[in-house]
Amino acid sequence: ESDMNLINNFLFIALPYVAIVVFLVGAIYRYRATGFKYSSLSSQFLEGGGIYIFAVLFHWGILIVFLGHLIAFLIPDVILAWHSSAVRLIAAEIVIFTFGLGVLIGLAGLFIRRISHPRLRVVTSRMDIVIELLLLAQIVLGLWVALGYRWGYYWFAADLSPYLWSIVKLSPQIEAVSAMPLVIKAHIVWAFVILGMIPFTRLVHFLVAPFHYIWRPYQRVVWYWDRARIRDPKTAWSETRPRNN
Repeated sequence: ESDMNLINNFLFIALPYVAIVVFLVGAIYRYRATGFKYSSLSSQFLEGGGIYIFAVLFHWGILIVFLGHLIAFLIPDVILAWHSSAVRLIAAEIVIFTFGLGVLIGLAGLFIRRISHPRLRVVTSRMDIVIELLLLAQIVLGLWVALGYRWGYYWFAADLSPYLWSIVKLSPQIEAVSAMPLVIKAHIVWAFVILGMIPFTRLVHFLVAPFHYIWRPYQRVVWYWDRARIRDPKTAWSETRPRNN
């Protein structure tokens, strides 16, 4: 029992604080060192075909899932009162699970594309692979929790939100989370691991995310190719016509 208490203290007290400190210090350092040069680099988001739908599924899905968790954390009492109705609780479960599936499908498609497309492999680092695998594992764990332990939106607000607030208030109360099933514990721990890794990955770009792209009208992307300048021998450009991806 003492060994289990030690493990729980490490996973649900020490690890969260380490992850938060690393995230804050790492994000501030990257901002001061590189300014707004945070970037997710090109993943061929503007490319036609299936890659676009995968990107949409991932970005919109993870946004909705994240907001669902955030709202349950910030206003648990409101969530508990709102979901006292079985209909509303079931509706919330369906919506969050559906968007979670969208995240899984979208990220899996993007990951397969990243490792199989030659041009994407050029801009892919080992950390890209690591963080995407971590995200995939986290999404699978989340869907597992949603299927195996129903009404998660309710018990998140009732049990997990107080634990998270106790971390914020520097007075950790881990009794409830320590008694939770292993898969839920893994989901929580994985979240803190990912949080601590954000400053060292492309995920850091969400801190300066261009949210105006969400409602910006569609645009046409074309290559600028001036034939006259290309044919001019004084032009120090490559004579190879650029190709759109």
